[in-house]
Amino acid sequence: MKINSELMKGSTPLLLMKLLSRRDMYGYEMIKILELLSKDTFHLKQGSLYPILHSLEEDGYVTSYWEETKSDRKKKYYHITAKGKERFDCLIAEWETYSKSIGMILDWENAYE
Repeated sequence: MKINSELMKGSTPLLLMKLLSRRDMYGYEMIKILELLSKDTFHLKQGSLYPILHSLEEDGYVTSYWEETKSDRKKKYYHITAKGKERFDCLIAEWETYSKSIGMILDWENAYE
């Protein structure tokens, strides 16, 4: 099922920060892992990914660095900062409250039986 891009927009920074809380990653790797972990529900394009990463970087939540690969090409890796980990914890709490509230509304019929 294709997910409405408006639904994705608000949760993408949270998802990217989750990935980066596990380990440093480069952009294309993040795209592929999101697809894999979501069983192809999330399809993030590079044109959407990099502005979000740049915004997270501007806010001090992630940093980036270049690393050489075996093929002598460089890849830009992203790393979550201490400030980013704090923000990630806040985003998790917000998400849990939000999703619980949505669930209660969607289960309205059962709430008053």
